[in-house]
Amino acid sequence: MRSRLLSIAAIICMLATLTAVGQTGGAKPFANPASLKEKAPDVYKVNFDTTKGAIVIEVHRAWAPNGADRFYNLVKSGFFDDVRFYRVVSNFMVQFGIHGDPAINQAWANTQIPDDPMVKESNRRGYVTFAHAGKNTRTTQLFINFNDNGSALDPQGFPPIGRVVTGMNIVDKLYSGYGDMAEMRGNGPSSGQMKQLGNAYLAKSFAKLDYIKKATIEP
Repeated sequence: MRSRLLSIAAIICMLATLTAVGQTGGAKPFANPASLKEKAPDVYKVNFDTTKGAIVIEVHRAWAPNGADRFYNLVKSGFFDDVRFYRVVSNFMVQFGIHGDPAINQAWANTQIPDDPMVKESNRRGYVTFAHAGKNTRTTQLFINFNDNGSALDPQGFPPIGRVVTGMNIVDKLYSGYGDMAEMRGNGPSSGQMKQLGNAYLAKSFAKLDYIKKATIEP
């Protein structure tokens, strides 16, 4: 019985890998997190082409090196393409970073990066920061501050990696009608359901969410 269960588990793992890689579309770089270890430039800009317009984020590696490196590799690999702004809380922040493919979320589930040593920049309006659930738990989710949230977030160890330099007016327009996510007693999507069901779940129940059409590193 044990060997049979192991065989079934191996098949499930293989199917997840095939889904992530794509049988006809070729390998997707972000399907293999272990390969994305490139050191980011000291300063770089990321262009988000969103359903509401263009957003440009300037990242400073000195602010939070581990976070800046992870963001650089995620963007460069195409991870954020077609990713929803799923948690839009007015006067607080907008969160994104759960992939639309459940197999990709599974691949990244245990890819936590170490905490950066300190919060060098405050969580002011327009500043971009990795979300976390405690010590050394950052993976792929980030948020953009709508307001100056430093007094609440800085002491909790949320170090910004960069800031929006163009398009904060676009960030302000991202659809917020669903409110906070289900886990926070809001009417928005459940992050757990998103990870398990992907964009199909969002398209069915939260179709008004804005999203990143394409994210690129500015030359």
